[in-house]
Amino acid sequence: MGLIEELFSVPKALVGMVHVAALPGTPMGGLPISRIVDQAVREAVTLTQAGFHGLILENMHDRPYLCRRVGPEIVAAMTRVALAVRREVSVPLGVQVLAGANREALAVALAAGATFIRAENFVFAHVADEGLMGEADAGPLLRYRRELEAEHIRVFADIKKKHAAHALTADVGLAETARAAAFCGADAVVVSGGATGEPTSAAEVGEVRAAVELPVAVGSGINPENLPALWEPADVFIVGSFLKRDGLWHEAVDPSRVRLLVETARRLGNGC
Repeated sequence: MGLIEELFSVPKALVGMVHVAALPGTPMGGLPISRIVDQAVREAVTLTQAGFHGLILENMHDRPYLCRRVGPEIVAAMTRVALAVRREVSVPLGVQVLAGANREALAVALAAGATFIRAENFVFAHVADEGLMGEADAGPLLRYRRELEAEHIRVFADIKKKHAAHALTADVGLAETARAAAFCGADAVVVSGGATGEPTSAAEVGEVRAAVELPVAVGSGINPENLPALWEPADVFIVGSFLKRDGLWHEAVDPSRVRLLVETARRLGNGC
């Protein structure tokens, strides 16, 4: 049995992004934590009842993001959200803490019983809109995972992170970056478009698929029109923006869009 079947009980998995509302202390914040929790739980239940195989909780509304480190208030709030979601849904749960706060995500995941994290800046340096991410995180992150005895929590590593410039590594291709992530211990790799909601190139997904034996996830821009082209080369399909009203990540979940995407995936997977 491969990793994806081990985690999600299906050979190809739909994973929904739950964009947690702006947390306390962030520029866009203001909601009481109880409302933030309730909103995340509602979205999680909507997605899982429709047929999603897994979820990722992400602090997307905390913009502008901090670079690689967040405060204890973010870790505490994300843990509270994750625990509430975990009580209401049984599908595998992932955590991502922006921007590149991978150790914080791992701590939340361990406390809340999550299964995986999505990690930015796992290998190589780049310039993100948060600033220079100059130290690859694979070494410190995996040592931290060992220290916490949390090696059951899998690392889904972004390669060529979106919302970033990669001129520093312009001579390192996508396939080579994926191979580096595999060499450094990633459990899966994530291929994305250039920005949130921007379609991921099926050709690039295929290039990465040919380069590594790890599971390959598509990390942005999935919709019913491009899902067929992505279905064969990818193993995991992480969806956020399309599921929202008018396809805008900051809007509320649109149940009709959720159903449409799940129905498309079921046709492609013969009911899986």
